[in-house]
Amino acid sequence: MSADEIDTFLSAPRLARLSTINPDGTPHTLPIWYAWHGGEVLVSTQTIQRKVRNVQRDPRVTVLVDSDRMPYRGVMIYGEATLEPDDAAARRVDIFERYFGDRDAAAAYAEQLARKWEPVIMRITPTEMISFDYTKGSLTPET
Repeated sequence: MSADEIDTFLSAPRLARLSTINPDGTPHTLPIWYAWHGGEVLVSTQTIQRKVRNVQRDPRVTVLVDSDRMPYRGVMIYGEATLEPDDAAARRVDIFERYFGDRDAAAAYAEQLARKWEPVIMRITPTEMISFDYTKGSLTPET
């Protein structure tokens, strides 16, 4: 995919998968909601989560965003994650709104989570991105 195609693809509210590195070196992979903002991935999470502890120890992560229908398209992002606790409760509403489609519902959900757990934003800065787009008839991933 071209840079513009990647930007358009990542701007859609798709379910992504985030992989962090467990203390024993095994991958920890889970589905996430995200926002693609200024060439970076923003993820809303809670400080109690394993992915947060993993990033505190080793900031290397991988994010996979792909289509759920054939022919498949997707982007794999290798990157470095940083944790941003400042204003996380308010900032997560923008991420949730992409999936809820309604700001009030997103704010209510963010508030519900914040009552239970301390929020944090994980900012992932890409170090490498690999895209694939089988709608173009190619079976070779693009780098």
